[in-house]
Amino acid sequence: MNHSQIFTVTQPTQIQFGTGAISNLAETVKSFNGSNVFLVVDPGLVEAGLISPITAPLTKANIPFTIYDNVDPEPGLKLADKGTKIAKKAKCDCVVGVGGGSAMDVAKAIAILLTNGGKAVDYLGLGLIKEPGVPKIMVPTSSGTGAEVTFTAVFINEKTGSKGGMNGDPLYPDATILDPELTMSLPPHVTAFTGIDALTHALEAYTSTQAHTISEMYSLEAITLIADNLPAAYANGDNLEARSAMLMGSLLGGKALATAGVGLVHAMAYPMGGMFGIPHGLANAVLLPYVVDYNLIGDMEKFAVLARVLGQNTDDLTLRESASLCVDALFNLNDDVGIPATLKDLDIPFDAIPEMAEIALTVTRPVENNPRKPNLKEVIAIYETAFSGAMPF
Repeated sequence: MNHSQIFTVTQPTQIQFGTGAISNLAETVKSFNGSNVFLVVDPGLVEAGLISPITAPLTKANIPFTIYDNVDPEPGLKLADKGTKIAKKAKCDCVVGVGGGSAMDVAKAIAILLTNGGKAVDYLGLGLIKEPGVPKIMVPTSSGTGAEVTFTAVFINEKTGSKGGMNGDPLYPDATILDPELTMSLPPHVTAFTGIDALTHALEAYTSTQAHTISEMYSLEAITLIADNLPAAYANGDNLEARSAMLMGSLLGGKALATAGVGLVHAMAYPMGGMFGIPHGLANAVLLPYVVDYNLIGDMEKFAVLARVLGQNTDDLTLRESASLCVDALFNLNDDVGIPATLKDLDIPFDAIPEMAEIALTVTRPVENNPRKPNLKEVIAIYETAFSGAMPF
């Protein structure tokens, strides 16, 4: 333990976890004095007829609600602005976000805009939100983003094409309801890349320069849960035990990143989403082993610990050999759950790499958190490595 380190932990979100917990939604809304709900949902849930477990408790309690399903996998700022206008017109006083990170981010932004005014673009950055939002309750239906317990909402700026986040304590959800049964219908490929996304949050928080005793505790437990259960959840989506473990792993990964931040994987994933529409979790998943390989010399002791947590036998190995096994474990896990091996597999054009690298380095907080400080040449080299699958580091 670093006794000289000063750190702050702010995690105000009420957490309800367990099979059938969604039945408490109406009671939770009422506990925050909500009487008219703005329901932000992933459109896929509506299309698949999976929204009834969410709406049934509200209907039973005679709580009116307005459904807003205009949510993209990589949402733009205008979606938050449009949703805010609809919520105001409907006189909604509580926002519930249901789905993956995109729906929850849009929900968090709408809750803030309802009380702060202006447009979503006005709050991109850190600490620009002055007033608390209306009560906001998050209901994740995937095990990936951890957005249900973070103070960030990420969007694509339509004018610039870049991704950026609103960041500030008012964005912390007031409550989250995590019901593993709501994740059972998640398709295998989405289970895979959202699961590796959650793993990335926990791993990058663990090796962050801002890591501390509490964040490390969250990170290691999250990594253990995800590594032990993702293959089973991917192979059989009806495995409730694996689904429950994945949802808890995602939650703990979110709590870790909220207190210690993420690193270079996230910075490099942002332009892949902004320029080519690659889902954030998938971009993270493909990049993760390559960035870790680059980062090894930044904190070999921690990467050796991670190798062991990921199931590698490091007996009688040098520190460097042990740390390197972390990379092997990540490649193996990706392969087990069908994650594409390279950027080429995602149809990312090779000639876009220099521009992506320049954009990645502008995502300053994750770059600053990274255990190894990258320059432009090195980021380009990582992208090129991830494009070809070669390992030069």
